[in-house]
Amino acid sequence: MNQLEPRLAPGQAGAPLARAAAAALCALLLGVAAPRCANAADAPAAGLAPESQGFREAAERERDAETLKSLTDEGRLLLSRDRVALPAYDYCSMSVAAAERGDFRDSINAAARALVVAERTDNADLVALSKRDLAIAYSYAGDLDDAEKYAREALAAHPKQPDQVFAPANKVLGDVALRRGNAAAALAAYDDALQTASPRFKPLVLMSITNAQIAAGDTAAARKTLDSAGPPASAELAPAYGRIEGKLLLAEGKPADALKAYQAQLAGGGTGEASYDNLWVHEGIGRAYLALGDKDHAREAWLHAVEDSEKIRARFRSDEFKTGLFGDTQSIFEEAIKLSVDAGDYESAWNLSERSRARALLDVVRNRVEAGVDDQQLVGAVPTLQAVRDALRPNEAIVEYHSLKDTLVVWVIRKSGLLGHTLPLKRADIDTAVTDVRNAIVHRRQSAITYGDKLYALLIAPLALQPGERLIIVPHGALHYLPFQALHGPGGFLIEQHPVALEPSASIAMQLETRRQKVASSLVAFGNPQIAPAYALPGAQAEVEGIAPLFASKELFLQSAATRVQFRESAPAGRVLHVATHAQADTIDPLHSRILLAPTTQPADGPDSLLALDVYNLKLNNVALVTLSACETGLGRIARGDEILGFTRAFFYAGATSLIVSMWPVADESTAITMRTFYAQLSQGSEAIDAMRAAQLAVMKEPRFAHPFFWAPFDLMGGWRLSIARGT
Repeated sequence: MNQLEPRLAPGQAGAPLARAAAAALCALLLGVAAPRCANAADAPAAGLAPESQGFREAAERERDAETLKSLTDEGRLLLSRDRVALPAYDYCSMSVAAAERGDFRDSINAAARALVVAERTDNADLVALSKRDLAIAYSYAGDLDDAEKYAREALAAHPKQPDQVFAPANKVLGDVALRRGNAAAALAAYDDALQTASPRFKPLVLMSITNAQIAAGDTAAARKTLDSAGPPASAELAPAYGRIEGKLLLAEGKPADALKAYQAQLAGGGTGEASYDNLWVHEGIGRAYLALGDKDHAREAWLHAVEDSEKIRARFRSDEFKTGLFGDTQSIFEEAIKLSVDAGDYESAWNLSERSRARALLDVVRNRVEAGVDDQQLVGAVPTLQAVRDALRPNEAIVEYHSLKDTLVVWVIRKSGLLGHTLPLKRADIDTAVTDVRNAIVHRRQSAITYGDKLYALLIAPLALQPGERLIIVPHGALHYLPFQALHGPGGFLIEQHPVALEPSASIAMQLETRRQKVASSLVAFGNPQIAPAYALPGAQAEVEGIAPLFASKELFLQSAATRVQFRESAPAGRVLHVATHAQADTIDPLHSRILLAPTTQPADGPDSLLALDVYNLKLNNVALVTLSACETGLGRIARGDEILGFTRAFFYAGATSLIVSMWPVADESTAITMRTFYAQLSQGSEAIDAMRAAQLAVMKEPRFAHPFFWAPFDLMGGWRLSIARGT
């Protein structure tokens, strides 16, 4: 679980972050190499409100996240709250089952319980199994560093049955190395796994070895390994074997043979999940046609693969990891988008981008919401381009990005038509640039303007935007972490030139615009939940009390009244829901991101939590605007396809039209000005996009808050035309 995000009190001074703390915070911001942040040496801008000690505390918590100590602390808390204690080894079974379902935080929590029981009973075997399970869960979740750490700890443990621990742990090390691009290290780890692999596990290791040998360019060794393994005895593994065979033929420079092999698999119809198998067959056919120089047929094959992907049931597929294939359906969409852009068909490419975002969200939410979800309500139907154009006003433009490996595709949609752009920006370079500007902003550095200038020149200047037009921005990838309003161009900050709102996708934007746009002046607010002295947020309470007079009707739940039970009962009652609390973003499992609330019984053993998963089950159809004035509530995990996951999509699904979310730890004094100005503007009839611009400009005008750190942390997402009816 990520760190408890601090609310920063005015006047709370602190020294600049230590190198290690800065590195940890940088890793939080984008997950890129930590030293990149640690090298930022320019001083904070002069004359600003002071930095807070809260940054050091946040970095320390981030450093401790997912450590053995934090996991066992969580395990002890969970065991104390469990109604029934299970036999020790049942927790390992729970962990494995949850990982196979893709419920990564549940898997980690079960393994954490097992670790605590092992510690209490001095059970070395249980320690080994628990660390194996942690390694697998983190690997599946994409946290390669922690996967490697716990795999190595499992290898140093003392299990009763070594084959149950050492082979899977070495397999995880191989998977981690291969996903990092180190085929040689992967092969060494896979060879170690082979030494203790059970007969059932051995075919999976051999498939992984073949994939690593292909990645290393040693096709002769790969052919020898695949031939020696032979077709799998299990029909379940036959499609994966066929994919590896086709992949090897392409690597051997035999695209015509690969094409025939793939086409034969397609003719065979696959297993019971034919659409999933055919997806990868069509992907292979596309690669074969590309190798043969036939782009038209390659594009056709990838479009078939996209159609296949939309037929399959959304679920986590651990076999992609077990076989070393690491198939990602989003790569299908990326190739189809690239080939469509290459063909000059920007409209089809835009449609594919929208469909990819929907698929990504379905893949994460899957069947994990207790009451189930309506797919149509969750992702929205992809509208026609004409429908999007018709919904826009003459002074509005949707600016939608899609980051491919080597290029950035941008669509600018206006009432008058669509303009497509392909910018020569690599995904890795965008990641680095966004990290630089965010790092400069959160440390209040002067270089925030310089980095903002660079990103403005790369992302905004080529688009020839019209003066003053409203920008409805649909980010992609790392751009979700970018405060667009803080980009700086020749005319000043982007927010000085344009009102700005963000959307998860154009499809969701159109869906939200059908909801009520003018609502009654009715507030329900939660602030400063009573948990423990370390969690106290007097500034958040003052914030809530400061905005309340702006509403004709209001209900405030502060301190001990700000409970999860009260939230579930009262949140649906208002038209505006304002939440000023701590929050934790779970980067391992975004549906476990949580808002911290007061427990119903005192003294507390810890906070009560409202999970993003829980929000999907709320009925907030009467709530038009949700403001999450907790820290970094906007930073859910970015899926490959690219929905930002966590609270944003959960509240939209529950019924909210618009969201205000924060992008970094906010300061109390500047946040209070932002919120008072925003709600005052809404109450006077301004639409949300204009009200947020006015609020950010009001904070910017204060010399102490002139840096983007103070005025740019909040994003408006969703219904940008929302307003509050006067006198209601």
